[in-house]
Amino acid sequence: MNFDYTDKVKGMQARLLAFMDKHIYPNEQGFYDEIAKNRAKGNAWVPTQIVEELKPKAKAAGLWNLFLPHSPRAPEGLSNLEYAPLCEIMGRVPFAAEIFNCSAPDTGNMETFERYASESLKDQWLEPLLRGEIRSAFLMTEPDVASADATNIQCRIERDGDHYVINGRKWWSSGAGDPRCAVYIVMGKTDPQAPRHSQQSMIIVPSNSPGVTVERPLTVFGYDDAPHGHMEVVLKNVRVPAGNLLLGEGRGFEIAQGRLGPGRIHHCMRTIGAAERALELMCRRLNRRVAFGKPVSAQGVWHERIADARIMIEQSRLLTLKAAYMMDTVGNKVARAEIAMIKVIAPNMATQIIDWAIQAHGAAGVSGDFPLAYSYAHQRTLRLADGPDEVHRNAIAKLELAKHAVTAPQDVEMPITRGC
Repeated sequence: MNFDYTDKVKGMQARLLAFMDKHIYPNEQGFYDEIAKNRAKGNAWVPTQIVEELKPKAKAAGLWNLFLPHSPRAPEGLSNLEYAPLCEIMGRVPFAAEIFNCSAPDTGNMETFERYASESLKDQWLEPLLRGEIRSAFLMTEPDVASADATNIQCRIERDGDHYVINGRKWWSSGAGDPRCAVYIVMGKTDPQAPRHSQQSMIIVPSNSPGVTVERPLTVFGYDDAPHGHMEVVLKNVRVPAGNLLLGEGRGFEIAQGRLGPGRIHHCMRTIGAAERALELMCRRLNRRVAFGKPVSAQGVWHERIADARIMIEQSRLLTLKAAYMMDTVGNKVARAEIAMIKVIAPNMATQIIDWAIQAHGAAGVSGDFPLAYSYAHQRTLRLADGPDEVHRNAIAKLELAKHAVTAPQDVEMPITRGC
């Protein structure tokens, strides 16, 4: 395995770093101030002018749709291994990925359209998503069941002539709060009597369909993440054309396997960027502050924490690059153990380093004057999103045990779960 970045990627890294320095870091506080002003006016669910003004600049810089490999509709897309160092840079600021049209859940949804949708559905939904004209949401998790086991989902998708009728309640539908969110990908049951992993299907639902109600935003440690949001959505007798079903009835788990692998690794790439920034902020703070007659950075406990942080970041990055390399070369299914491992390691690593950085900042660390409190809330949530740690550890253990089974083992599938 060779993880050296190509000259092409190095050039894109340089352009992306320059873009961050010129356009994103200077506007970071302004982004949150703009949302606060919108909230004070009575509506935080408005696209920010800062982000919208920066998107054309990102396109002009050739930093657009970098996440989608092997798509004739997005020729600028990179391989997973090429994209990793760029996605990491975007992860240093929570809203940065949207500026480059590389933010969740749109990236996972665009991959789903590219892999599994008909050409007419791609024309209708994928093309405007790639242009950044609309946004999307993925509706899988439900409030009334333990969604760590996606076979529990109760949302019904029932055939009625040339249409399907959908009834269910979803929550943690990230992105559904954005007024530009025009389309949902919904997972539900088409045949409750089918074998356990053949009951579910995925279907495309326009967000303005009659019977769709966005009931409320859910907060994450008190943050509503406006204008993106994590919404509770009710679908009541929602009718969509039968052609909106992806692949066919009972193919939902198959699609989820393909969708969630790339989504998970993108989360981990961004997580490494968040951890790098936390370590940087921590070191700067320690060097500038004096306590008990000497710089705080001279205190031995901080030497240990800084060293551990660097080791943890490098370990996580290397495993993420290995997973990306395997996804590119042998496919997501063969890389399922590596994807599961990084999904456990990366958010745990980041929350620990951000926690140390908060401690280094004292009371300021939990305030809104620094990005650490918000970053911690986001990274802690990722230990639940796209499957909780426990489910991924269970899958890793089964794969490991299967290597040493006395009899031929059954195949172990990637867990299909979403926390938000």
